Amino acid sequence: MIIFFGPAGSGKSLQGQILAARQGWQWLSSGQILRESNDDELHEIMQTGKLVSNEKMEEVIGGALDKIETKEKLILDGYPRQIDQAKWMVEKGYIKGNTKDSIVIVEVPKEVLVARFANRGRADDTPESIENRLRIYDEESSKIFDYLAEQGVKEIRIDGSGKVGQIHDSLMEELSTCKLV
Repeated sequence: MIIFFGPAGSGKSLQGQILAARQGWQWLSSGQILRESNDDELHEIMQTGKLVSNEKMEEVIGGALDKIETKEKLILDGYPRQIDQAKWMVEKGYIKGNTKDSIVIVEVPKEVLVARFANRGRADDTPESIENRLRIYDEESSKIFDYLAEQGVKEIRIDGSGKVGQIHDSLMEELSTCKLV
């Protein structure tokens, strides 16, 4: 399994989708799973803008992962987002250190992210909300990265500030060097 990380606006989902299509792998997005769920309670939580509880996320993500036979050819996007979620994935055996499991971290300078948000033109992309999202991502993700490194999970960092094709070429080079593709 390859888990993609990156702040909002980093292009991690696009890179994950391109990689999945190019390699014939499965791409699994936590956001997509939540949106496509038939669980009315889940939809109500999301419509009110609240965060879905860890227990509910474990149920939903675990159910989706349990349906996948070949996790070595899986790209997971958008989960885990908190250290407790990463620990749960290790405890359940979804993430195994010292195997082909790895994380790809798409890094983008803050000024590039802010410019990307400005180009999206969404009403909820205020300077304050952007700053808050980036702060939360930085705080939570560093704990996850440290924990997964302790578990022996490979970490690949790529620069996500260029053009889509250039970023993907860099990603493929790194994955090839690590013998993941």
